[in-house]
This record gives sequence, structure tokens and C-alpha cells, in this order.
Amino acid sequence: MFSFCPLQGALSESTASQSLLELDGGVKVLIDVGWDETFDVEKLRELEKQVPTLSLILLTHATVAHIAAYAHCCKHFPLFTRIPVYATRPVIDLGRTLTQDLYSSTPLAATTIPATSLAEVSYNYSQASATDHAFLLQAPTPEEIARYFSLIQPLKYSQPHQPLPSPFSPPLNGLTITAYNSGHTLGGTIWHIQHGLESIVYAVDWNQARENVFSGAAWLGGGHGAGGTEVIEQLRKPTALVCSSRTPESALARTRRDEQLLESIKLCIARGGTVLIPVDSSARVIELAYLLEHAWRKEVSKDNELFRLSKVYLAGRSIGSTMRNARSMLEWMDDSIVREFEVFADGAKRANGKVGSKEAGPFDFRFLRLIEKKAQVDKILQQAAEDTEPRGRVILASDTSLEWGFSKDVLRAIASDARNLVILTERPSINTTNKTSLAYVLWDLWKERKDGVATEQTSNGETFEQVYGGGQELQISEASRQALEGNELSAYQQWLATQRQLHATLQTGGGAALEASADAVDDASSESSSDSEDETEQQGKALNVSTTLGQASRKKVVLNDEDLGINILIKKKGVYDFNVRGKKGRDRMFPIAIRRKRNDEFGELIRPEEYLRAEEREDPDQDSSGVNNNNQEDRLGKKRRFDDVASSTKNSNAKRPHAQRALSVDENDLPTHVDGAAGDGLDELEDEEEPILGPSKLTVTTYTVPARLRVAFVDFSGLHDKRSLHMLIPLIQPRKLVLVAGAEEETKTLAADCKKLLGAKLGTSGDEALEVLTPAIGVTVDASVDTHAWVVKLADPLVKRLKWQKVRGLGIVTVTGQLLPGGGFLIKEDDKEDGANKRLKIEGSSSDGAVVPASSLTMVGAGAPNVPTLDIIPSTRASAIRSAAQPLHVGDLRLADLRRAMLNGGHKAEFKGEGTLVIDDQVAVRKTATGRIEIESVELPDQGMGMPSMGGGTFHSVRRKIYEGLAVVAGA
Repeated sequence: MFSFCPLQGALSESTASQSLLELDGGVKVLIDVGWDETFDVEKLRELEKQVPTLSLILLTHATVAHIAAYAHCCKHFPLFTRIPVYATRPVIDLGRTLTQDLYSSTPLAATTIPATSLAEVSYNYSQASATDHAFLLQAPTPEEIARYFSLIQPLKYSQPHQPLPSPFSPPLNGLTITAYNSGHTLGGTIWHIQHGLESIVYAVDWNQARENVFSGAAWLGGGHGAGGTEVIEQLRKPTALVCSSRTPESALARTRRDEQLLESIKLCIARGGTVLIPVDSSARVIELAYLLEHAWRKEVSKDNELFRLSKVYLAGRSIGSTMRNARSMLEWMDDSIVREFEVFADGAKRANGKVGSKEAGPFDFRFLRLIEKKAQVDKILQQAAEDTEPRGRVILASDTSLEWGFSKDVLRAIASDARNLVILTERPSINTTNKTSLAYVLWDLWKERKDGVATEQTSNGETFEQVYGGGQELQISEASRQALEGNELSAYQQWLATQRQLHATLQTGGGAALEASADAVDDASSESSSDSEDETEQQGKALNVSTTLGQASRKKVVLNDEDLGINILIKKKGVYDFNVRGKKGRDRMFPIAIRRKRNDEFGELIRPEEYLRAEEREDPDQDSSGVNNNNQEDRLGKKRRFDDVASSTKNSNAKRPHAQRALSVDENDLPTHVDGAAGDGLDELEDEEEPILGPSKLTVTTYTVPARLRVAFVDFSGLHDKRSLHMLIPLIQPRKLVLVAGAEEETKTLAADCKKLLGAKLGTSGDEALEVLTPAIGVTVDASVDTHAWVVKLADPLVKRLKWQKVRGLGIVTVTGQLLPGGGFLIKEDDKEDGANKRLKIEGSSSDGAVVPASSLTMVGAGAPNVPTLDIIPSTRASAIRSAAQPLHVGDLRLADLRRAMLNGGHKAEFKGEGTLVIDDQVAVRKTATGRIEIESVELPDQGMGMPSMGGGTFHSVRRKIYEGLAVVAGA
């Protein structure tokens, strides 16, 4: 059985995605922990209730809509970090940079404390109620975010994996998960979940079309979206397909889409304007950054003066980390990116590492300038306002919603200038709880076209539109932190103490219990020679103090000197003496802090930072050392870096010059390539505002800005269109279809279209062909297809005769018997005295020719539950039934498994063509769309007198292996 419940994103304009799948045995799988730009904790209430029952979590994309709430749940939901989480490596790394960018850009992500929680503690204070203020929760630090994402288990595409359940989960019973490429984002995943007879495919936000960086979804085969005309075997005919219904309004081909974006930018920078392109900070930004960088390379190589004088910036708090991760994940991208990098690497080797080479890798930015500080953004905008000669600028800034990040700051600065342009790259979501986002306000301007439209033309003659803002006022809200003081601080501390006590109660078996038990063992071993009452009391005091220390280290509680005891020597700086006279127990020995080792199922965890090379380590004292770095005295006993050796060699007066070592591809990745054009003075700028780390509250300032700029829309969302859905769903042939992640109108329309498509293919009406489910948020639907199952009671003689066979971990048997009515079994009146448990035939049963009069039958156990009993067939009819029962082959043979078996048997086996396995160049094995296995041989299997021909041995070996992979069952 399989039930599905969307927690967010169903029949809604919100892009946030959270889905809960419940399988047999109470196994619950949460897919995605998404959020939207409102950061409303009320949308996570249902998820918080489900945390103690979750078995595992799967993540699909490194976007706000799929992963933004992960760090919040880890920090504020007890037991959440104990649930196993699985995702691909790009989703893990890019999700980490996205989360760090999110929490460093806006205090809204930290969320406010609910008013109901503050109302319980605010009565202690006579002044203003604490519920009138928006107290912020403590946001996860960058170190905590990195630790949370390090808990996620990385997976690769097309590799089945049996996950581990959470400590409070029921057994998974052979649950298998497999990740497949979904397109849309780097590392984006289509999940295939196999549990018993349930085969579930979860595909939300995928793209079948190939892009510049991202390959298409793996529906038609291949890890990079390449394939034929049939859906791959693993994703075909699932019992349930969960698919997103959100599609772009106007889907353009990739070349037309790219050309329209570049033409819009060219027109704006030609008149000296600034182009703002709101993007995310980890996913779709890679596609846009690659496109603009290569467009600038192409135009500058043609001596285009307009592009040479214009600047391109990519702004985000963690955009540098995002691009570093992208450079290390080329194998997850489209094959064209891999080929481009190989050409660049070969060219670098042939150039012998010359720095003056004009070649650059796919993500070695020569023209795209990376910006990570607000002071740098302000400097760029100030230069744009002070330029006497207009120069074009293109700024890609996070986030797409324009509610947080540098995109909001840029919009506020450029909105009043008619020369400027904002290009929306995806349809924004509608927020129903609070005010709509700035992106949606601009979307309304583009849709309504109240103040005029400028129709432009591309080089190919195609037209596109830019809408005038018309001076409409934009309400821009700026959220900031303000430190708590006085009664507000006291109310916050009281609430915090209450929450700590609650979390300590819920997290049973945590670190405090471990520390207390460890301290008790230490006390027992150190004081085993003394049994006095005073020493026992002293041990209890030491145990309490050590436990308090453990809690204080986690909760940042300040302890006084008396509570610390002898631990003051290691817990407090500047203290080197402690009076041990008259002390007992642990206070008589110097304390030692033992670092507990963290272990997993493979042993002790490895810390990568302990194995870094000297040149890879970030030494905080390096910059402050000044000129002393060049002193040879300080270099004694230390590992030298290559740059230091090269510089010292260059400055030395040695008679024999030393040849400079050829740079490798990695070393050729200079800052000028990585960070765009250098020498603009932006690297020296630092943000002046110091972040508030302590308790704080949220303050919101609203600005009104007239929108005189132009608005354009070019769809770079990278989502599947309706044509792809109409083509693939009949090929996938799901037995049930669940549509989520879309507005109500488009979801209902797509459901009707899918019924008609599958009905036309199968020659039936839409209602009979496919059941399409469109659940709303919080509504649980039964998506299982186990409709032909009955509960029967097997008689003991029948159970003893069953012969089970194993196929892929499942036990299979064919049963032939007679079905007795529920509530018991029947016996003859004459046989009551002989035995009440003697089984007889049913009158009129097709399994027995003899007829027993109804008057001579008596029902035994009539008051029992109405469960029918399956019993053995009488001997008089057994022979006839057995001759009519034909053997049945059960199982699903995979050509990859057959190839492996033939290789192990010493045969030559390789795939040739589309889904054809050739063995020994003599026998070809194919598997049709219906699952039928076809074997073709170049010669007859046998030639006269039973003697095998040249290919007969291979043919019989192949057929034998095929039968061994199937279960041949017959009636019992």
C-alpha cells in the first residue's frame, strides 16, 4: 500500500515543495524540505509533527523551493538530525552555499518566535508585552550549516541503494532508492523508490531538453539525457508517478531563448543602461553565468567595442563557493561542457603553461566579475550614477524573488532610471499570506502592459517585447536586526530557557546522558578504594558538576568559579593554579579534556582538514605576519610553498638561472580568470556594518521607489513544457498519476489531458485508462494499485505443500486449491464423532465432482470472523487440475544482469545498438517494451542428430541463464 500527502506546493501558486510518502509497515519518506520567500514557520508545522515518524529524507534540487528549510529544521526541530538524508553530491554542496547565502542576506530566514510561545513568559514583565515584538530565533551559523549538510549521504546516478532507517523508524524491508538525472539543476534528481511490489517514480521540476550546462532528464536513457525513443526500463510502468504540473507559458528553443536574452541586454547597454537579472545563488545561475561569459568572449574576440566597454557582474554572498563547486563537478554537466574542458586542458598542455594564453575553461571567468560584499555592490551602483559617459552594466544578483539578497539593493538603485532594464527569468510565485513579492509586482507590470510596450527585433527577425514601468510605485521593504535590551532581553532569555528544557526532555539518550554515564564510570574507578559517606557525596557533586559542564558547553551557559572546580584550569584562560588541599575525588587530580571520537558504520570519521597540504590551509596568521614571512629564520622547520620558492628564486642573485616550472591546469586558474577583470579596486572594499550575533529582533523599513525602468521576461526556468509531458507520460505508462507542484487551474487541465492521451493510446475512455490524482495540501490520497488482493486463511495441509522460489528478494509461489466459505470449515454429520476438524468438500464446488447433501453439512465456528479458508484439492480432482495448470515464469530480467552473468561464464557480451545485447558475436538478446525477451542466433541451435552447431552452445547457455534469472512456478 502507498499513500501520498503533499505538505506544500500542491494546487498552489507557491513553488515550495514538500511531499510525504507512506509505505507498507509504517515507513514514511519525506521528499524535499522546501520553503518560499515568506519564511513562514506556520508552513512547517505539519512537518514538525511528522518528524518523530519519518524513516528517511530525500532531496531533489539545490533551490529555495526544495531545500531552504533544511537548516531551520536541523536547528529547531528535535530528532530531525537523526533522520538519514540522501541526495546527490551537487545538491549537497550547492545547497550548502545556497543556505549560507540565504542566512547571511536576510534576517527573515532566521524566522521570528511565535507570539503564542512568548505569551507564556511575557506576563512576568509589567511593561510592553513581549508578544508585540518580533523576536528572532538564533540563525544557524556557517559552521552549523556545514555540519548539517555533512550529515547528508551522497549518491550517484543510476546506482540502487538500500538506505538505513532512522532510530525511531520501523524496518524498511528491502526499500531501494535510485537517483536519476532530472535536468533543470546540477545534480537534480528523479527518485525511483522500490518497496515490495510498489514502484514509485517521483519527478518534480524536471526538464527533458538539453541546455548549455545541464543535460536533459534521463527518461529516455543515459545519465546525460541521451537515449532513444523508449523510456528506460527502471522508470517504465511504475505503480505511481508523482509529477509536477508547473510548466512555462511560452517554451522557446534554447538558441532562440539565448538570442532573445542577449539582444535584450545589447539594446540596454547600447543606451548606457544597467541590466538587472534576478537569479538564484546556486542552481539556475550556473546556466546564465556560462551563457553571458561565453557571449562576452565571442563578442570581444570580434572587437565589439560595446561589449568590451561593458561590465558583467555576478553578485551573491556565497557566489564564489558556488562557482568553485561548479568547476569541480563538470562530470555532472552536459557532455558538451566536458568536451570543452578537455579541449582547454589539451591546449594548456600544448602551450606549456603560458600565462598569456587566451584560452579559458568553461567556468574560468575572464569577463564575469564575482561580487560577494554589499560594499562592492554599492560601489558599482555609485560608479553607474557618477559616470559622465554612460557605460553599460549587467548585474546578475540573487534572489529571483527580489525579496532578499543583492537583487533588491540593485533594483532600489536603478528603478527610477528609464534607461535601465529588469529581465525576469522565471514566473514568480504568489504569496497568499502576506504582501506579494517584488518579482510578482514586476510580473504584473509585464502581463498587464498598462503603460506601453516597446517591440524589439532580434538579428533573425523575431520580435520580443519590453514593457515600460510607467512610474508605478514599488514598495521595497528592508529587514534588519536590532539587538535586544532591558525587558525584551529578559523575556527572550526566559523563553530560551523554556525551550532548552523542552528540547532536553525530547532528546532522550543525547549527549548529556552519555557524559553523565562517562563521569560516573570515572568516579567509580577512581574512588573504588574508599567507601566512606563523604567520598560518595563528593562523587555525586562531581557528577553533577561534570554534567553541568557538558550542558554549559552546548548551551553557552556561563558558570562561576565554584561550579567549575578544578576544571577552571582548562575552562578559564589565565588561571594556572588551584588549591587541592582538603579536596576529594576528582578535585585532587589535574583535569584532562578527552575529545570523543565520532564513529559511523564504517568506523571513525575522517576529518579532511587534518590532511590538507600546507599550501591548501588557510592560515589566519599569514596576513598579519607582514614582512617577517620572507625571513629565512621563520622558515626553518616549515614546509615551503611553491610560490615562495619561485619568488625567492626569482629575487636571488644566483649565477645560474632556474627555469620556471610549467603550470598545471589548476595552477593556471589565476584570479584574473576566476574573478573577471581585476584592477577595479573592488577587492579592497569591506562591509562596515558589524553583524549582530546575540539576541535580536526584526525591524522592517519600507521605501517607495518609482518604477520608470523597462521590464522584460525571458523564460530560463528550465522546466518541462506541456509537449514533453504529452509525449512522455504515454511512454512511461504509470498505473496511477499524482500531479503536484502547480496552480490549481493548470493542474486540473493537465489531469484531463493526460486521461485523454492514455485513453486514446489504450483504446479506452479516459476514466478507465488512468486514475489521475490531484491532492491538495495536507490531503492524503491512496496511490497504491493493489486492488486485486484478498485476505484468506491457508489451511495447514496446503501450507506444507507450498514450494517457494526467490526472485530478487521476493518469495513467489503458485497456489491451486479450493476456497471454503468464511467463518470456519464444513464437516459431515456422520463424522462429528470421528473428529470435529475433518475437512470435507463443499456442495457444488468446481474443484470436486462429488456432491454432499446440504442436510448432512454442519458449519463449524460460525461465530468466527468472516475470513475464507483456502484448502487443498481433493485427490479425486487433483490430477485434472494439475494437468490444466501451465508453468508460469515470474520475474523481470535485466539485460545488464544477463551481460554480467555471461561475462562471469567466460563469454563475450556487449551492448550494441539500442537495447541489444550481443553474446559471442553469435546470439542477440532484446527486450521489448512489453517485457518480452527475444533471442536471435546466427545459426540453428541444433543441427541433426542432436549435435550442437557452431552457435548452439552459446544459444543454450544464454537460454539457460535467462531461465535461471526467472522463477518457474506451477500449481501446488
